[in-house]
Amino acid sequence: MQAKRLNVRLSDRRYHKLTLLAAQLDKTISSLVDEWIDSLPEPKKPNVTEG
Repeated sequence: MQAKRLNVRLSDRRYHKLTLLAAQLDKTISSLVDEWIDSLPEPKKPNVTEG
């Protein structure tokens, strides 16, 4: 798997909250984001009609 980079703008308050949570859970911010993405529902496939 090739790693991709994602840049996100956060307020100082949200960034601080995220770093505190990661430290409390002994995880990286990347692993928290990975877990959040994995918890999202699967996107529905678009209805493609054959013509």
